[in-house]
Amino acid sequence: MYKILMVEDDMVIARKTTQFLGSWGYDAKCVEVFDRVLETVNEWNPDLVIMDVSLPYRNGFEWTRQIRLHSKVPILFLSSADDAMNIVTAVSQGADDYMTKPFDMQVLAFKIQALLRRTYDFAGKTRTLEHHGLRFNTDENTISLEGRTAELTRNEARILRMLMERRNVIVSREDLMEGLWKTDCYVDENALSVNVNRLRKKLDSIGAAGFIETKKGIGYRLCAD
Repeated sequence: MYKILMVEDDMVIARKTTQFLGSWGYDAKCVEVFDRVLETVNEWNPDLVIMDVSLPYRNGFEWTRQIRLHSKVPILFLSSADDAMNIVTAVSQGADDYMTKPFDMQVLAFKIQALLRRTYDFAGKTRTLEHHGLRFNTDENTISLEGRTAELTRNEARILRMLMERRNVIVSREDLMEGLWKTDCYVDENALSVNVNRLRKKLDSIGAAGFIETKKGIGYRLCAD
């Protein structure tokens, strides 16, 4: 599970954002002591940092500069300061991306996914997704729940990964087929249904019955939180 540290002094934004990221399977938390941002990064070792510009004690540019002295952790700026100079300053200090407030949570989630994929997928970082106690090891294509384990085929794993990365939203059949098509094989509607049913049987075998819900005529989603 990826860890995301949010450096944001607006507690309403911080709480809503960390709760939303938690629903996507991330271990997200906010800095609590704003004169110890660097220490918190060093102690918690996050996989990604979301950084505001205006903060107590020191601004986000300064904290980013200090973090960059010893860490390559991806940093995404999230700020109401949308002028070009702030964006240029953030990038020059080591930021990887920049979003302005107000922002769309879904867009934020996809930006985070892109940053994590770019940073870690090619570096061989082991990734485990989790939902309702079910753990999915995306490197080994295995699922486990309360000591019981099952191995997934490549397509089953791809379907489950898309559903777990987009939990709490319905993933259309078209999106699932496109996700499989972009790899190396074409999957028609009937073949998709077969793969989903096989995945369900493996989930059932480890005690995760009902983990995938069908939204008739639309697609699939994970069981609700």
